[in-house]
Amino acid sequence: MTIFVSIIDVKKLKIMAEIAENKEVFFIDQIEEPKDINDIIFNLMVDPNLAPVNYFNDFSEEVFDVESVANGETDDAGIFTSDNGQMMAMTTHAFHHHLETDPKKATEILISRAARRMACYGVKPEAVNAFLYHINIAHPNGQFIASGAKQGLENASKKFGVKISDRKIRFDYFSGHGAVTPTIIISMMGSVEDKDKVITHKLKKKGNNIFVIGKSYDDISSSEYLEFYHEVFDSPLPVFDIDMEVKLNALMKQLIDKQLISSASPVGKGGLFFSLLRAGMPSGLGFDITTDAEIRRDAFLFGESMGRLLVGVPQEKEDDFVDFMQSTKLPFFTLGHVTKGEIRIDDESLGFIDKMIPNVE
Repeated sequence: MTIFVSIIDVKKLKIMAEIAENKEVFFIDQIEEPKDINDIIFNLMVDPNLAPVNYFNDFSEEVFDVESVANGETDDAGIFTSDNGQMMAMTTHAFHHHLETDPKKATEILISRAARRMACYGVKPEAVNAFLYHINIAHPNGQFIASGAKQGLENASKKFGVKISDRKIRFDYFSGHGAVTPTIIISMMGSVEDKDKVITHKLKKKGNNIFVIGKSYDDISSSEYLEFYHEVFDSPLPVFDIDMEVKLNALMKQLIDKQLISSASPVGKGGLFFSLLRAGMPSGLGFDITTDAEIRRDAFLFGESMGRLLVGVPQEKEDDFVDFMQSTKLPFFTLGHVTKGEIRIDDESLGFIDKMIPNVE
């Protein structure tokens, strides 16, 4: 048995070495830092993954109301009430980037994204199931992906205290299909412990402060910006630290319990800018923000490095919020404030948020 395991491990190492040798190494310096942020924004607005209006997700719609959820009238945020009166939540995420090169880390990122979304709503993650498919069982790399994804699923679930309710692998690769990218899909279920403490990503009030919890990096790897705007499809996974993700989830629970924040959302698809846009559209509120002079503007606004949360803080609670955050020793910084509708970046106006929503009949 020991000899067999060793042989498998050697094969995995050879596979990883072969893949790494054949891949081009990407560095952010290969992309010239753009001068026109407006051009990037309006090009990314037609990216199907970021477009404000599409067939399945209209970011401009009003977000859910807690009372209407309790009455079973809406499921906009994946929050619902079961027959026994328990308020629950579910979120589903898919990932295919780098499953062939680093399936463990890729799966941990996917679980962390789901857990972050739950935490930002004030929901406790309870269970997860995973479906790995498009695996070529005839190739040793198929077993390498399955083994790595299994490790990532188990490690991330343990870190976040989530039960694995089900996992499946579908070996449905056939040569007639051509090249099919291996993909993993996870669904996470969570429970709402106190419906009065459920919050949303929606910006609440003009003048509220906007903070980022976490660090910004010169990182655009695997981002919609890099792939859609620059058409660079082969780059590393974004910056990621699963231990920091766990700390941020625990921190979010404290912030909600102490009622120090009015809104929260993870920095996700499209980076900081599009996360803010999704937060502002439901209420028609804009934002006035300042970028970090030590970070490239495109990385600051559109990079998708992990470990960052956007929170809205009422003006009257700003001092208490800052005092509490300083006591945690976790990184955070002031990003800007909520406006009546105008979008401003580094004192430059990009217009008003209602103009960002296509007029779809």
